[in-house]
Amino acid sequence: MITDLVQIRRLGEKKHAENERFRKHLKTREWAEKQLRRAAREIQEKFDCRQCAECCRVTEVEPTRRDIERLSKFLGISTREFIAKYTMIAEDKSRILKRSEKKGCIFLSGNDCTVYEARPLDCSGFPHLMKGAGSIPAKMWAFVERAEFCPIVYNWMEEAKKLTKFR
Repeated sequence: MITDLVQIRRLGEKKHAENERFRKHLKTREWAEKQLRRAAREIQEKFDCRQCAECCRVTEVEPTRRDIERLSKFLGISTREFIAKYTMIAEDKSRILKRSEKKGCIFLSGNDCTVYEARPLDCSGFPHLMKGAGSIPAKMWAFVERAEFCPIVYNWMEEAKKLTKFR
């Protein structure tokens, strides 16, 4: 298992084209979803995401209306105040949680989420190997990029390649 974030970034970037081929490979063949999910569960159980928190530094989160309501209530402010204080407009014109290039998500403190109990649904399911709608092959479009910063996704992809005898 590789956990070093610098190594994950380097290897993930180096294997980007290979991972794209693997994504297409998975989507064009029938696989035992159960086997891929078991591998994902086993790898995910070995990692404590709160020791890493790289996803909070790298990704953008587009909160749903329900997320905004839950976070507003948690913080004891109106939804209007929450939107003004804690969200911003992304390059693609979507509304995302405020973030900075240096720190990442506005709610990240060290490796801890200051709103963990009320965090957006997208955050609670990350990296979406186990949770979320759709089969693993259907969600593969996102995993190629995530393998460049998430130890769970990187290690799962390497294990999935072995399970499917990809090369």
